[in-house]
Amino acid sequence: MSDQLSNGAEQTQASSLPMHILAQYVKDFSFENPNAPQSLLPNQPQPQVNIGVDVQAQAVGEDIYEVVLQLRCEARQGEGVAFLAELTYGGLFQLPGLPQEHHRPVLMIEAPRMLFPFARSIISTATREGGYPPLMINPIDFADLYHRQGQAAAATAEQPQQPPF
Repeated sequence: MSDQLSNGAEQTQASSLPMHILAQYVKDFSFENPNAPQSLLPNQPQPQVNIGVDVQAQAVGEDIYEVVLQLRCEARQGEGVAFLAELTYGGLFQLPGLPQEHHRPVLMIEAPRMLFPFARSIISTATREGGYPPLMINPIDFADLYHRQGQAAAATAEQPQQPPF
């Protein structure tokens, strides 16, 4: 009986979250394997992978927002590119009843946190199908990313503006 009570409490808490996912979709995707088959030969060194992450949000209706998670994964073997995967994965989120001052943090932290596992799976599948071991991107701390972007924007705003030449 205690399990039923805790499940009911969890369902009530989950249904009271001020965010609804209306849709998720691949907006743009590219996988390039420019040096295949040479990059896939057994004597090749392990690729060094660099991963870039960006999150953008924009209003598309009343209390409805598009959040876009962009992942860019570039693997290099020596001087050459082994593979390049670029994914723009989007979601439509509705924030009914959430005060306006809370929209940006929710959209830039919670929304990409919900999108990330699906985007990660697409990248993993693409690298596997490209002939490489599946690339399993480590979880991303979107709260930290949000705060660092805010600090960078504040630092840029504090710098004196140079007159154009």
